[in-house]
Amino acid sequence: MAVTYRNPAPTVDLIIELVDRPHRPIVLIERQNPPYGWALPGGFVDYGESVEAAAVREAQEETSLPVQLIEQFQVYSDPQRDPRKHTLSVVFIATATGKPQAQDDAKAIEVFELWQIPTSLCFDHDRILQDYRHYRDYGLRPRLG
Repeated sequence: MAVTYRNPAPTVDLIIELVDRPHRPIVLIERQNPPYGWALPGGFVDYGESVEAAAVREAQEETSLPVQLIEQFQVYSDPQRDPRKHTLSVVFIATATGKPQAQDDAKAIEVFELWQIPTSLCFDHDRILQDYRHYRDYGLRPRLG
């Protein structure tokens, strides 16, 4: 009898800092598909693709920005983080220059200073950005668990 395994789907999310602007604002997309709201650019990792390649591809597809991955920030894996199914996200900090343009499944795109982040964030992106602010301000990584 064959055994069926249920595993979380791997995803990537990017905190894209625009380094050609004061205060290094970040890019958020407004999702065109459910769940609706503002989100970090990102998406599912394709079979046979590395998480790094997926991050660069998703950034290009959703924002039209070529990005430079700076570091892997954290992995977020709460089974409730995505209402569609259990996912885990490898979050990268990346830099870019230029003007982002909404593409692919992004309905709109905006550049935000960290103190202007909208409150209607999808998934667990509010937690990710809170952790990122703490990391950027104090150099402390999020605690596990």
